[in-house]
Amino acid sequence: MEYGFFEVLSLLGALGFFIYGMKVMSEGIQKVAGARMRSILSSMTSNRFKGVFTGFTITSLVQSSSATTVLVVSFVNAGLLSLTEAIGVIMGANIGTTITAWLISIIGFKVNIATYALPIIALGFPLMFFNRERIKFWGEVLVGFALLFMGLSLLKDSVPDLNSNPQILEFLKQYTELGFLSTLIFVGIGTLITVIVQSSSAAMALTLVMANNGWIPFELAAALVLGENIGTTITANLAALIGNVHAKRAAFSHFIFNVFGVLWIIVLMNPVLYLVDQYMISSGSNSPFTTATSIPIGLSLFHTVFNITNTLLLIGFVNFIARFVTRTIKSYGDDEYTLEFINVGLMNTAELSIEQARKETVRMGNLMGRMSNQFREFLSSDKPKKQQKLLEKIKDYEEMTDRMELEISEYLMEVSTNGTLTNASSSKVSALLSIISDLERIGDIFYQMSKDVERNRENEKSFKGKQINNILKMIDLIDEALGIMVSNLQSSKPTVSIDAAMNVESQINSLRDQLRHDLTKEIEKEKYEQKRDGQYRDIFHLCEKVGDHIINVSEALAGEKEQELDEIQDL
Repeated sequence: MEYGFFEVLSLLGALGFFIYGMKVMSEGIQKVAGARMRSILSSMTSNRFKGVFTGFTITSLVQSSSATTVLVVSFVNAGLLSLTEAIGVIMGANIGTTITAWLISIIGFKVNIATYALPIIALGFPLMFFNRERIKFWGEVLVGFALLFMGLSLLKDSVPDLNSNPQILEFLKQYTELGFLSTLIFVGIGTLITVIVQSSSAAMALTLVMANNGWIPFELAAALVLGENIGTTITANLAALIGNVHAKRAAFSHFIFNVFGVLWIIVLMNPVLYLVDQYMISSGSNSPFTTATSIPIGLSLFHTVFNITNTLLLIGFVNFIARFVTRTIKSYGDDEYTLEFINVGLMNTAELSIEQARKETVRMGNLMGRMSNQFREFLSSDKPKKQQKLLEKIKDYEEMTDRMELEISEYLMEVSTNGTLTNASSSKVSALLSIISDLERIGDIFYQMSKDVERNRENEKSFKGKQINNILKMIDLIDEALGIMVSNLQSSKPTVSIDAAMNVESQINSLRDQLRHDLTKEIEKEKYEQKRDGQYRDIFHLCEKVGDHIINVSEALAGEKEQELDEIQDL
């Protein structure tokens, strides 16, 4: 059979079928998990060993370490997994991909993985018409799962038949007699093949067929396998190109892990292959160095030993790897504004999109804390140059909050328009829109208060020491309220308790009332200076307004503002 243009299109179509099935299944799983997505992932990756097991299990099921690592990068992109958790899952994915080699080596292609796909669709498709959302989403999961394996089956059938087209890869024979250079060449070829087919499992299948046909010796087939370990990292890194800085770090950590493993195993290649050979001979098998049909089992054994050993060597250095990639791929920082978590090209499903927006909202909440600190310094400083720098910094932060509010709200509106949201997800979107509006207003107020202080100084009517101390007391309470607010924003629970937030809000209101009462007494005693004391009054009232917006955030998280709106609509 000649492998021409139509066959290439068939291969691309099969790949598209596979990717679409993965998308449908992934979206369905996310919808079923809903608010529990974070807790599920956290429990599965709570320590590095659980993470390794999770990566191994997922990859064993989907038979693609590339699919697993792209999924992991997507979760890191959304903030559902930390970098250290992701590294553990990636290590497990490398071990999981060895299952493919064993399946091919032991049972070959005798099992048709698409056999059960149509019965699964028959079960799942009717569920998609149920009114109950949870049942409907389970239907999507089943249909996506079936499409995924139908795509895999089509991919297998669309890959060139090497027995019918031996000329495709037979040219590799000419590079088998160059010693250590041959090893390096075949590592490179293995990398290239995996990049082209975008699957280390598929590349492993090609390698096993070539070795079984006697085209390449055992040691060079092992070199191809090592190259495939490097090539499989390319998929995740390509996906991370459109991801945020966290996704890029996760993908790069995969590259570091695999390349390090290849480097040390190349140095020890001959002793390791000798041990594999001796083990097979002692267990009654033929030597893979002399018998081509024994190479598949030998390669499977080599691949498994290599990935398990590499994981055991590096599992204790997960934190070091995380620190290294963090230093290598730097965050954008506060001075150069950009959204860190929101991105539009990578696994942009509704549930993940909402989680990404929540992460950005947490960043926005932390920014309010920095604005509060800057205002405190600005109010307390008596050095003109420092005052000017602090004022510029506060202005920059205020402009940053304006852009964040605009971009996050546009993103959430797009999610609402383009995504199929559950009722719970719709409530989350409404809450987040309300929260970012309140946070943006807090930024405006801090900048407004800073401008008031500046005008006061320009008029040479600086606040009295007691007035400054009173404002600082108010800022102390605001900082406490902001800390509670950020903690509530970071919470993975569906609802939060606002008792602590209400307690601080009550203290802010009481202090505002006390300061207003004290100022009234000064007016009665004719100790009132209009410009200075008028601005002083405005500032502690504005501080109280900040407290109001902070409590609004916690109320939105607790669902109380939504309940109030529902009650108003019912009237």
